[in-house]
Amino acid sequence: MGDSYSATSGHTATTAVNRPTIDTTQATQEKLESPQDPTRLQSMTSTNEKRLHSLEIPLDNVRSPPSPAVGINPALFRKQTSLDLDDYFTGPRDIQKHSKWPLMMQMHGSIMPKLIIPLVAIAAWSTAITVIDKRVHTLNVDSVLLTILGFVVGLSLSFRSSTAYERYAEGRRYWGTLTLASQTMGRVIWIHGKDVPDQDPRETILKKIGAMNLVVAFSVALKHALRFEPYSAYPDMEHLIGHLNTFAKEATAADPDCISLKKKNVFKAVGEYLGVSFAQSNPRKALKKTDKPLGNLPLEILNHLAITIDRMVASGQLDVPMQQTLAYNQLLAMNDCMTGCDRVLNTPLPIAYTIAISQITFIYVFVLPFQLVDKLEWITIPATIVAAYIIFGLLFIGQEIENPFGQDVNDLPLEVYCEQIAADLDVIASHDKREPDTFLLSHNSMPLYPVSTASPNAWMKRSDEKLRQAIKEKPNTMFEWRKEIARKKQSGKKLGTNDMQDGDHNV
Repeated sequence: MGDSYSATSGHTATTAVNRPTIDTTQATQEKLESPQDPTRLQSMTSTNEKRLHSLEIPLDNVRSPPSPAVGINPALFRKQTSLDLDDYFTGPRDIQKHSKWPLMMQMHGSIMPKLIIPLVAIAAWSTAITVIDKRVHTLNVDSVLLTILGFVVGLSLSFRSSTAYERYAEGRRYWGTLTLASQTMGRVIWIHGKDVPDQDPRETILKKIGAMNLVVAFSVALKHALRFEPYSAYPDMEHLIGHLNTFAKEATAADPDCISLKKKNVFKAVGEYLGVSFAQSNPRKALKKTDKPLGNLPLEILNHLAITIDRMVASGQLDVPMQQTLAYNQLLAMNDCMTGCDRVLNTPLPIAYTIAISQITFIYVFVLPFQLVDKLEWITIPATIVAAYIIFGLLFIGQEIENPFGQDVNDLPLEVYCEQIAADLDVIASHDKREPDTFLLSHNSMPLYPVSTASPNAWMKRSDEKLRQAIKEKPNTMFEWRKEIARKKQSGKKLGTNDMQDGDHNV
């Protein structure tokens, strides 16, 4: 449609435009016959040397969409709704999935797996204390200690939970700001950016698409940086930045196996599910193993984007001062999101607080059976387990959401945010900005509804006095129209666009 070349975009999402589809069967067969190493990163030369890391799709493999009459299994286009074991206990949680189980019975997203070992230990401890108290020697103490320690533990857990959620909410605000800045930047580039005189329109379109790909690449690179994944050959990012000269690209070329995932043994996998600290890997391991400087990939992408905006301003594509200010403000907003997320990631709660709160909580729970056994007797065992579940649950939730950018089930779904940014920019790029009259004066529009259902063509045949009179009467008509809608809602009648189409209201 028009000058929209969204099919050339490197975005991951699709939009409702006329795009060619790829013969995936043939492409898959070619991939099986001649596999390519995604880490072989080569710079493009002036002779347009073929990039080994990019997605090469021959034009012969591009064809029109198949007819609906062709037998296609609709189930192929359905989104998977089931979860395997690994996805069930690792995240982030897919917020688009819906569970019909009551919240109190749901396990996906629950902190329960990480509480199994502490609860088993507490059960054994409370059982031992109760048996010794009843069979050997009295171990109960005055319950006044329960009140004093309970107040301290409650205050500590409240502080831990509030600070953790504040960091979680702050991380979400930064990604919301990044989404807004990306949409605005894409609109400035695609809509406000003018065509360059004496330049091939295809070149202008491809440059704009390349600039919008940089916006998407920034969000994807920021996601990987926040998860301590500093390289450039990740599947969702390589096609966006493989042609850029970055430190991450050089580091990836020096270590082709840097992004390969080692298979976890049984102890490590089960230990991570259960929250065993001895089984958890150092998330910064990739940063420590590298022999090359990694740079700051999101910042480098932002530099490329800034150069692109400078070129658009210098070439006259952004000749309105307000548009220039808007573009540079979005660069600043994206940089602010990057530094803000980095601050949330690298400024956790001071370790002294973390250790003290954890110690206070465990001491309170382990002392609990001594204070309950005198009055509850054998009920001390289940009572201690229930109390431990509540107290440890609040403690572990705070520990899990303190870093909202990780891979836990309750962390922020950064993949969804990146896909949304890519989809939004594809939608912007699918819009043909050349002919605004096609929608401003469309014969299907009703500019003065509900005063009149006439189209712009009908109004062009009337005098300007009638047009001004209709505009003047619109507030009163809108007031009556809303009253009519409210009356029909109360009476239970079905609403429709014909509710007020009883002529042109004497206009």
